[in-house]
Amino acid sequence: MKAVRRTTRSLPGLLFLALALALLALTTAAPRAGAVTGVSAIADALRKNPVYVDPAAAAQLSAADADSLARQIKDADKPLFIAVLPAGYPTKDLFTNLRTATGVTGLYAVRLGDRFDARADASVLPRTAVQNLVTSVQGESAGTQLTDFTDRALANMGGKAPSSWGGGTSGSGVSSTALIALGAVVVAGGAGAYALVRRNRRRHEEEQRAALDRLRVVVDEDITAFGEELDRLDFHPAEPGADDAMRADYERALNAYDQAKSAMAGARRPEDVRAVTETLEDGRFSLARLAARREGRPLPERRPPCFFDPRHGPSVTDATWTPAGGAPREVPVCAADATRLADGRDPAVREVDTDHGRRPYWDAGPAYGPWAGGYFGGGILPGLLIGTALGGWMSAPAYAADYGTGYGDFGGFDTGGYQGGDVSGADFDPGDFGDFGGGGGDFGGGDSGDFGGGF
Repeated sequence: MKAVRRTTRSLPGLLFLALALALLALTTAAPRAGAVTGVSAIADALRKNPVYVDPAAAAQLSAADADSLARQIKDADKPLFIAVLPAGYPTKDLFTNLRTATGVTGLYAVRLGDRFDARADASVLPRTAVQNLVTSVQGESAGTQLTDFTDRALANMGGKAPSSWGGGTSGSGVSSTALIALGAVVVAGGAGAYALVRRNRRRHEEEQRAALDRLRVVVDEDITAFGEELDRLDFHPAEPGADDAMRADYERALNAYDQAKSAMAGARRPEDVRAVTETLEDGRFSLARLAARREGRPLPERRPPCFFDPRHGPSVTDATWTPAGGAPREVPVCAADATRLADGRDPAVREVDTDHGRRPYWDAGPAYGPWAGGYFGGGILPGLLIGTALGGWMSAPAYAADYGTGYGDFGGFDTGGYQGGDVSGADFDPGDFGDFGGGGGDFGGGDSGDFGGGF
């Protein structure tokens, strides 16, 4: 009886101890309400998983949706990092500090309350493409916004996922029984599979020839137009005032004309057209330099051609344009189209023949990807084409097999050969990153440091 009374008298103490231990566990397992998660903690989480949802922002994105996004990013093997943070989180130098702390080359997107912005290393996705991606998802709910952004970003960005995510598949989990069964199926169906492959190959070759024939008409128009520009130039290497620089520009333009004709004559697949339009773009830039020298003007900077029709020559500025049913984006334009847009008029768009009549080239078919890629290249094209039919075709898994991938190097961008995604430390070149803010773009190390300055 005495022992029972002693145990009863000790119950309040035991209950107090249990409550204290429970409170201690709660405070160590999760941040306190209102506490700010440090950038280092977020970066550490992102090195382990592509999607981080702050406990204070858990209502914005469910755990199931976050897991789904993470699986999609890992399966795509791309260095896309997503952080969902509470409204009021400090924004000064947020992206630059997050990129530095994570130490991985990639594309970083942040949903902060009801605001959204992103930054990327230029080797993964150029500034213009990031801006267009961010603009295309503004105003959406958190789940829809992050899903749409992920879909579009993975279709356009370069790079490789960091090995710390543990993505990819491994053959170690395949049983010997499964391998034996698979081998039996392969042997049994070998003859039929071979016949199917041959039929598919023939059909693919026929589709490629048809696409090239349609492209040939457009490219021949481009070559003819460039030849007419050379005829109208009325430049003679021996004319008074001509110097070696002028003659060099003129020779490069002439060589570009001959090389374009030769390359088109030798084209056998739609992707071969890219070399032709690359050459024509280079030739037109040489003519622009020659014109500036003859008129005593400053030499033009190297810019992509006019988005609406590359035959207009090198662009002189960027202008806001909204495709039918799409989101606004910045596109490179010539002076004439810049004036048309400023006056509220339609630009002079390059239209081509399709089965449904004349259409803008970005709505004409997937074969025009290599044609446009030769003119624009360097990762800028996917950002320009987001929301258009051609942009959708280019993001489809079958596109690479039919028309090739990678748009090479233009103006310092080279997404085609990028093999990054590994830890790169904090030594990324600040010269590659523009001012912070402005609604998407490169990382910024400037004084503004604001999040989403374009909002």
